[in-house]
Amino acid sequence: MPKLKIAPSLLSSDFSRLGEEIQAVIEAGADWIHLDIMDGHFAPNLTIGPPVVSALRRHSTVPMDVHLMLDNPEEFVDDFANAGADIITFHAEASRHPHRLLTRIRDLGCKAGVVLNPGTPPDDIEFLADSVDLVLIMTVNPGFGGQKFISGMLRKIELVRAMLGEERDLEVDGGIDQHTAPQVVAAGANVLVAGSYVFGSDSYLEAIESLRG
Repeated sequence: MPKLKIAPSLLSSDFSRLGEEIQAVIEAGADWIHLDIMDGHFAPNLTIGPPVVSALRRHSTVPMDVHLMLDNPEEFVDDFANAGADIITFHAEASRHPHRLLTRIRDLGCKAGVVLNPGTPPDDIEFLADSVDLVLIMTVNPGFGGQKFISGMLRKIELVRAMLGEERDLEVDGGIDQHTAPQVVAAGANVLVAGSYVFGSDSYLEAIESLRG
């Protein structure tokens, strides 16, 4: 199993001081910084674009994990790679040619992954599994932080881990806290995205350490 990694989601941070928030969670032990990119169409929210990612890049000494919740991810991967993304994931539901897009992301020098919404079965990526560096499983419906973990996703995590084998990263995003973290890790996840739990805590260090626990 790959090393356990904690990826705080900036969606729940203080947007008036994003650079400081990044530095604070890295000092507290964050392994990746997770950036939720929403277009108001695929996901019912608007967040940030490539210029903001570019500005944040200089504050981060760890990989920047860019999660595209966009209707047309093909049109944006070059911009986010150029802005400093290390990892780019896109939704299987949003791409007509996911294999081609995975290749493009990797050609840009980034790790490439696909994302599955809660209602999307693992079978949808059966023939992509050999082409991904990682898979991200949504354990809430995308759009907003602070949602309740969907426990039915534990079985999906197990199925996708079986597809990926033991070497590649399997990421989960949504409702991750000190109670759900052990469940998803036991099911096979090794990258935990946590927004509200980390940034809503009085101590980022204690929150991140409790997720590792």
